[in-house]
Amino acid sequence: MRIAFYAPLKPPTHPNPSGDRRMARLLMKALARAGHEVELAATLRSRNDSDDPARQAAIARQGREIAEGLIRAYRARPVSERPEAWFTYHLYYKAPDWLGPRVADALDIPYVVAEASHAPKRATGPWAMGHAAAAAAIRRADAILLLNPSDAPGLSPALVEPERLVPLRPFIEPAGFAAARARRDVVRAAFADALRLDREQPWLLTVARMRPGDKLASYRLLADALRRIPEEPWHLLIIGDGPAQAAVQADFQGFSKDRIRFLGPRRPEDLPDLYATADLYLWPAVNEAYGMALLEAQAAGLPVVAGAFGGVPAVVGDGITGLLTRPGDPQAFATAVRALLADPERRRAMGAAAAARIAAEHDLDAAAGILDGAVRQACARHCDAGAVRRRTAS
Repeated sequence: MRIAFYAPLKPPTHPNPSGDRRMARLLMKALARAGHEVELAATLRSRNDSDDPARQAAIARQGREIAEGLIRAYRARPVSERPEAWFTYHLYYKAPDWLGPRVADALDIPYVVAEASHAPKRATGPWAMGHAAAAAAIRRADAILLLNPSDAPGLSPALVEPERLVPLRPFIEPAGFAAARARRDVVRAAFADALRLDREQPWLLTVARMRPGDKLASYRLLADALRRIPEEPWHLLIIGDGPAQAAVQADFQGFSKDRIRFLGPRRPEDLPDLYATADLYLWPAVNEAYGMALLEAQAAGLPVVAGAFGGVPAVVGDGITGLLTRPGDPQAFATAVRALLADPERRRAMGAAAAARIAAEHDLDAAAGILDGAVRQACARHCDAGAVRRRTAS
């Protein structure tokens, strides 16, 4: 099936790495793995942090113009080369889909969404325009794939039919991380020499962009928590950069250089080895949807300590693959870290369980099957609805 793909929050071609960009790419790859022909329809980023109605209206106009251009371009193609379905990844009131519903209606094709959220409290006020557009897209969707279970209560009232909501676990390709886990001892020795780290002390790891807002809040909570366990032996390796880098580094002032190592950004292909060399992955996950890095760390056999925000409990098994703490509580986070630092055997058992769970439940091939079924069900639902409309019209 030919599928037009669009990600209004952040396109898969965006230059800055992020969980959204990775998931967009993985969704395209999974759809292709299922046998579909996937085409990136547009790169318009409708994400807008400003509640200025004029700015929102300008983005909406740009979206409608792009949609009309796509409609003309698709209609100019032979029928055998036109999209047979439209697939949008990640929409909500700050990043509505101004393209997909319009194009899908014009071409009379099914409209499928992965990861949507609905916030009724935004129905009035400065975000009313984005809210209305997101709500209309949700109602129009022939299927919505639910990656974050915490979105379900908000989505349910906006759905035409409950069965249009299809659970899909967030997923990665775990094979590369499993391979890194197998060579852990060799790679850890090399990193210990290069970074002058004590191989016998636990290595803690954090991989995250340094942005204002929730990411910065997570870094600050992490620094606060680690200050509460000064007696424990550990090194923290931090991978990432971004516009809040100076603020993040300031939050970790007071720790010795031997304690905290800022390693900067790293290429995606280098991350599996970095995950595998560590002993424990830390991320407070303030307002996190689910966290791609949490999946990657566990795939490499790394136990996790994380805040139980949003969909994080759906990807980290509390007490099984790591420990989840009360959201926003630095003392609870510190207590969890201390408990795992003191128990190497428990860390190893959790790491093994984490790798097994990711391979079994969060693998790209399994996701490809669910996506294929959802798209085909959406097509059948759309065709049935079209038949009803035609009968009614006649």
